[in-house]
Amino acid sequence: MGRYVYDFIEGNKDLKDLLGGKGANLAEMTRIGLPVPPGFTITTDACRAYLRTGSVPDGLFAEVEEHLQMVEARMGKRLGDRHDPLLLSVRSGGKYSMPGMMETILDIGLTDASVAGLAAQSGDDRFAWDSYRRLIQMFGRTVCDVPPRDFEAELDAAKAAAGVIADTGLAAEQLRHLVEAYKKVFHAHTGRDFPQSPHEQLFLAIAAVFRSWNSERARVYRTQERIPHELGTAVNVMAMVFGNRGADSGTGVAFTRDPATGRRGVYGDYLPDAQGEDVVAGIRDTMGLAELATLNRPAYTQLMAHMEKLEQHYRDLCDIEFTIERGKLWMLQTRVGKRTPGAAFVIAAQLADEGVITLDEALRRVSGDQLAHLMFPAFDTAAAPPPLASGLAASPGAAVGRIVLDSAAAAAATGPVILVRRETNPDDLPGMIAARGVLTSRGGKTSHAAVVARGMGKPCVCGASDVVVGEDRITVGDTVLRAGDVLSIDGTTGRIYPGEVPVRPSEVVRYLEGEIGADDTPVVAAVHRLLAHADAARRLGVHANADTGADAARARRFGATGIGLCRTEHMFLGDRRALVERLILADGDAERDAALAALQPLQRADFEEILAAMDGLPVTIRLIDPPLHEFLPALEELTARVATAEARGDQPGRDGVLLAAVRRLHEQNPMLGLRGVRLGLVVPGLFAMQVRAIAEAAAARVRAGGDPRPEVMVPLVGADVELRTVRTEAEAVLAGVEGAPPIRIGTMIEVPRAALTAGEIARDAEFFSFGTNDLTQMTWGFSRDDVEAAFFSRYLELGVFARSPFETLDVDGVGRLVALAVEEGRAARPGLTVGVCGEHGGDPDSIGFFHAAGLDYVSCSPFRVPVARLEAGRAALDEGDGSGDSR
Repeated sequence: MGRYVYDFIEGNKDLKDLLGGKGANLAEMTRIGLPVPPGFTITTDACRAYLRTGSVPDGLFAEVEEHLQMVEARMGKRLGDRHDPLLLSVRSGGKYSMPGMMETILDIGLTDASVAGLAAQSGDDRFAWDSYRRLIQMFGRTVCDVPPRDFEAELDAAKAAAGVIADTGLAAEQLRHLVEAYKKVFHAHTGRDFPQSPHEQLFLAIAAVFRSWNSERARVYRTQERIPHELGTAVNVMAMVFGNRGADSGTGVAFTRDPATGRRGVYGDYLPDAQGEDVVAGIRDTMGLAELATLNRPAYTQLMAHMEKLEQHYRDLCDIEFTIERGKLWMLQTRVGKRTPGAAFVIAAQLADEGVITLDEALRRVSGDQLAHLMFPAFDTAAAPPPLASGLAASPGAAVGRIVLDSAAAAAATGPVILVRRETNPDDLPGMIAARGVLTSRGGKTSHAAVVARGMGKPCVCGASDVVVGEDRITVGDTVLRAGDVLSIDGTTGRIYPGEVPVRPSEVVRYLEGEIGADDTPVVAAVHRLLAHADAARRLGVHANADTGADAARARRFGATGIGLCRTEHMFLGDRRALVERLILADGDAERDAALAALQPLQRADFEEILAAMDGLPVTIRLIDPPLHEFLPALEELTARVATAEARGDQPGRDGVLLAAVRRLHEQNPMLGLRGVRLGLVVPGLFAMQVRAIAEAAAARVRAGGDPRPEVMVPLVGADVELRTVRTEAEAVLAGVEGAPPIRIGTMIEVPRAALTAGEIARDAEFFSFGTNDLTQMTWGFSRDDVEAAFFSRYLELGVFARSPFETLDVDGVGRLVALAVEEGRAARPGLTVGVCGEHGGDPDSIGFFHAAGLDYVSCSPFRVPVARLEAGRAALDEGDGSGDSR
């Protein structure tokens, strides 16, 4: 049997795998001399053993008893003592922070016998009965699944009978009666009396925390945050210290910097005469942390010193929970705090400026996902109506949606929604994930709603006390908005607007577009600095997928160093569709050549515009790829039109001709049919027309003094002979265009056979570009359009996918094909240029793989170019290829 229990004095912050984040940090605070109540941590190993077998591992409770005796010795109290009882808290704590997702039970050890001793020892009957009612409520809900609403109903009834608004208004005798009511609720749901053995309470609580690792909300949260399900949670058992012992006591949450903006300063909430869960739940309005200075200057001064020590020790923003008991400060928890995307960039840059971390480390602390959030639009407040109300700006961003008033409605909604609640709790997680934004009428910046929304990067406004939340409506003064009405919330300012407020580009996008300077705002300055460092560190090039001159120009402004995918089929849409119809319907060589001749100058003009926008940079142009029938009306539509004409006795005319063509070209599975290189080999002159247009556009740019660098990419090649045939024709066309610069010819690797025979194909390809969208479809054997809605959600639940393979590259399958093709392609042609142009090229979680696989560049949409630049720099640092440990 392995060891399952570690005293706080035995661990440190590097043992998060074993002790969980909370336990490791409690050990670290103890180690550096901060005032942490005595306690111990039960390891994640014990949890995993429990989850495997359904029972507590042998010897665990004996270890718990041994460490409990050490806690009793340090506190000078015994668990279950009738006269001066030791009380315990039992808290979960996985390796990664999961705020509010698992369970906590406070005041373990109180019984009918010891509550009187606690009252006598503390000299405060009210405090003793308040602690006992909290224990029954938390224990009942967590350990025995008693519905919280039944306890809340009794509490509301007690407050109503006493004529008070808050639970702090209940006197000792009223709380004693409430305890009796709670016991009846407990018995009604469990069929047994509330446990009167403190040790039984403790052991049942530990097992309940283990079970809470697999609660529905915990699993949903881990799936959302991509935390592995197999890690398990540690359990922290700590001597209770009490913030609910009167006006000289209280509890709070503090941040060493503002987690919403990154600003330096004192941030947090404090609630007098309360326990920690009261702050997080948001059931009473808190005061700002600075107000603690007027209530208890010595404790405030000590807290500030501890906060500074922790930030310097962890070299990062710290999130701290503390309790003051009768004027004495106790530190209950610290962790590297969750923050908004803007705050992440600002804090990383600040810490680099302060010399606390290096620029390399600052770059490692931000992510492409965070940068993408900063590029989302914000409200155009100049065009907004007067605010309906205001609250606390808990998590920045603009969100518009229809009002929903419960989590289930938000999760079931088909359009954008705003989840509106009095306060949220962990059971609201599915609705928070589904909603565009969250609004609560209660709670502060450290409430459950605020902390979870910040972690998700969702806009959130908390503590909007003027908003009265009802069953089917919200009311602000004389204004009534019902469920389903549109609401706009601004998590940056805290303002709430009726209806839909127009949005404007984010400040980061305005900076990238050159509309504002790099130093105009703290967030922009931080983004500019860390993007520049990523550019200096990265090896991967970042190209863009762009089909127009405007898209190409924007991509260049956003930092793209070329175009990795120009889709020529997009140039055949709109008014030009009629010319493609002419090509498809051509009767003989003469009509087909005439149709191609009409298309060529249009293609040439498009290419010339794109080459001008990307002058001096490579532009990879993919020859036409999709099936020709995509340029014709739908079969069902034409059939109906022809049938209608015939029913009227009219001749179907052109519709009849089109219908015949569509039927001729119709395929059961077009993705696997006549498309890509197959079109070029079956439709004479099609690829030659496109290659000539590319060469003539390049020649025109040379004559204009430009430096065009086009490349021709042949799609859907599966065999070397296909590419060789197209290449021979293309080279003949290129040779006949006077003044054209050298133009490389390569292929898109999107068929598994191409990856497996890359060595052969590389003999005729000067570059590879992986089309990972189609490569994923063909490797898995399913069509994205058909299957995502059909069964992907079930596959995610079962763990078949951690994420959709169309969002993040399937490294084990598709990634293996990519790595093989790179290796064998370069073995056959040393110096072969290799890139990726599928959607994965802009995915932060896939870029690291492409770097490690040795690709030369990734290509993505213009909007994702900054994200790819940042992640390419981070990938280089992770592999040790960065520019050094520069400040």
